[in-house]
Amino acid sequence: MIELRTPAEIEQMRPAGRFVAETLATLKDETRVGTNLLAIDRRAHELIRRAGAESCYIDYHPSFGASPFGKVICTSINDAVLHGLPHDYALRDGDLVTLDFAVSVDGWVADSAVSFVVGTPRDEDLKLIDTTERALDAAIAAATVGNRIGDISAAIAAVAHGEGLSINTDFGGHGVGRIMHGDPHVPNDGRPGRGFPLKPGLVIAIEPWFLQTTDELVTDPDGWTLRSVDGSRGAHSEHTIAITEDGPVVFTDRSHLS
Repeated sequence: MIELRTPAEIEQMRPAGRFVAETLATLKDETRVGTNLLAIDRRAHELIRRAGAESCYIDYHPSFGASPFGKVICTSINDAVLHGLPHDYALRDGDLVTLDFAVSVDGWVADSAVSFVVGTPRDEDLKLIDTTERALDAAIAAATVGNRIGDISAAIAAVAHGEGLSINTDFGGHGVGRIMHGDPHVPNDGRPGRGFPLKPGLVIAIEPWFLQTTDELVTDPDGWTLRSVDGSRGAHSEHTIAITEDGPVVFTDRSHLS
């Protein structure tokens, strides 16, 4: 069921978005060559506890997960792009890192992801990350009253296809509210003018993610981490936004924190 939020509820959702944005900014700043993925998870756990927030991940066990996730943040490295389960791995020079983080604050959820490189970056990695960020910006610009979900999806696809990338639509954006994953599904490819109409009060996470040379995924033995089938690298950018009469409100905006 698709739920629309009142203006008062949208205001109540802002603290969750702010906390997620601040946490990702902190973790990105603290993550460098040599940082262990388990240390990132411990730091995120500490920040959650200090804020009195609740993790959306630790007990999360959807149909596609082999078991409850057990950690509070997704850490996807290099050819991993989604649902990366933190494990004992120290980051190496040039690693492409994606952090995906969702929490509940006072009963309201926010979800966001950021990709970046530690140490010396490859040009192709920076280009891929930039493509996800431009696709996210284009999608947010299309998230206006009177448009439809397909307009958001088409905006993402236009950026990706402009860079010669193919798109997987198995995993994409989603409704956000009292739970992390709700209706509607927001695929990263679609046709303008199709799908659910964008109405004031609709809150969604938009999350373009792309792989450099494929759109096919394989699942790690951990039952969670999704990697490219051909070993090419992936990047992922995500924000939680609200549709309003005055335009999209980006709850998880980090631009003022950098």
